[in-house]
Amino acid sequence: MKLLQIDAFSDRPYQGNPAAVCLLDRAVEETWMQSVAAEMNLSETAFLHREGRGFRLRWFTPTTEVDLCGHATLAAAHALWENGRVPSGQDIQFYTRSGDLSAHRQQSWIELDFPASPVVQRPPNDPILPKLEAALDVIPLFVGESVLQYLLVEVATAAEVQNLDPDFGQLSQLPCQGVIVTSRSQGLMLDRARQGDYDFISRFFAPRMGINEDPVTGSAHCCLGPYWGRKLKKMQLLAYQASPRGGIVRVRREAERVVLGGQAVTVLEGTLLG
Repeated sequence: MKLLQIDAFSDRPYQGNPAAVCLLDRAVEETWMQSVAAEMNLSETAFLHREGRGFRLRWFTPTTEVDLCGHATLAAAHALWENGRVPSGQDIQFYTRSGDLSAHRQQSWIELDFPASPVVQRPPNDPILPKLEAALDVIPLFVGESVLQYLLVEVATAAEVQNLDPDFGQLSQLPCQGVIVTSRSQGLMLDRARQGDYDFISRFFAPRMGINEDPVTGSAHCCLGPYWGRKLKKMQLLAYQASPRGGIVRVRREAERVVLGGQAVTVLEGTLLG
């Protein structure tokens, strides 16, 4: 079975978010997929096989299966088109634990149609808030939670997002799957190749899922898109995830859906023997 490593949400190798993609010839045991994901030791490994007119797709971190993963879905779509499993002009349908998802190719960009995951504000007296502030060492402007069990924390400046140094031990004790920290971009300065008129930036931490910091997180933008879209009164946004590797995400709101756009590049191909 073919195994690839693909950098998603980047047009250059060794940036964006690396994902492993396993192109299966049949359905396999869940325990085997978890073992492969642990062996790859990336934030996500995607497993997919043909099912009807589309592909069954599942995502695993090194420690657990997850309900939704944007960058590994982007990588999976890139792998199918690049390896000729799907004609270049044909859309791809994925069947997942989060329902049916689709991928559309638009020149060098891939668009993913995902369910929106709006956030609901946590009450001011919520006992989780002091623990969250201590773990992040920030004073939030807003804290909300999504159906994906992500906490979304807005802070005042882009510098606060960039300079975060969380206590991952404390973060791992919080009753959530991940923590998104975000702000408006405020003229964020990046290297020349990364310059852009960004609407917002973010970082994503998920130590409970075995990922201290995820480089670029598609599922987080299912929360960030509706949140910043309402605040900025925009349907289309350009986002930068300010991890050390960095990555660019186009976000378009469509009713109860979010369309995420990104690029991808393959950095490794091999054959899985075990």
